[in-house]
Amino acid sequence: MAAAEPPEVVRSAGPQDTERVGARLVRELHPGAIVLLCGDLGAGKTTLVRGAVRELGHPGRVTSPTFTLVNRYAGGRVPVSHLDLYRLGAAGLDEEDPALLEEELAGDRIVFVEWPEAAVAELGPVAVRVELRHAGGDAREIEIARTGGGRG
Repeated sequence: MAAAEPPEVVRSAGPQDTERVGARLVRELHPGAIVLLCGDLGAGKTTLVRGAVRELGHPGRVTSPTFTLVNRYAGGRVPVSHLDLYRLGAAGLDEEDPALLEEELAGDRIVFVEWPEAAVAELGPVAVRVELRHAGGDAREIEIARTGGGRG
């Protein structure tokens, strides 16, 4: 088994840079890829997804799925599902919606998962893990670890 490559660390000066990182990242992904997004509240997870969704040519607004659990974006080159599992916390998926992940992980889309800790065991092979950290003001440090897993 080949060793995983070391994580890439990118510095973002603000939201536009973070969107550009998302756009660049999604160019390497294929349907079935799962991307875990980790970081504190306000670290830029949804901003990164916005850049990815726009790069794929999806029309319309990109917002956080905190209260809906999932936002789906169609109409671009590849469908995207953006999940936010923050509200599930320790309860996990079983109590909320056991079919949620099964539907979203069908393999025909790229899936971004914020706060994946609530369902990490159910996610299966992950293609990329992204950690976003506050670095003062609007700056962010973004660590991208390509795991080689997933279908992306």
